[in-house]
Amino acid sequence: MQQRQDGISLVGLIFVLALVGMVLVLGLKIVPTYTEYRAIQNAIVTAKSAGSVVEIQKSFDASAVAGYISSINSRDLIIEKIDGQTEISFAYEKKIPLVGPASLLLEYEGTTVKGGAKPAKE
Repeated sequence: MQQRQDGISLVGLIFVLALVGMVLVLGLKIVPTYTEYRAIQNAIVTAKSAGSVVEIQKSFDASAVAGYISSINSRDLIIEKIDGQTEISFAYEKKIPLVGPASLLLEYEGTTVKGGAKPAKE
């Protein structure tokens, strides 16, 4: 009586490793853009307390230099008064080239408005 072995074949192992490798490479490309997004979120929260529009922009630019933010600058921020409060919003896209003509488009947006209302698009 012959026993049947269970397990993964060499072809199956190669396929799984290739799939894991692709996911890892994709993750290594996405994580820096998300880290930059979080830095922008923190920068607008910090800049909100600066006061006037010019001071908010200067505060954001200082945070952008310190936080290696290159996707947007202070002129891209939407600064407006809502119910007597200064609120800051932003929206931008990040395109990550993958293979040949294929690319991944990530759309980031954020605001200091309580409740997380979407920023007004220009």
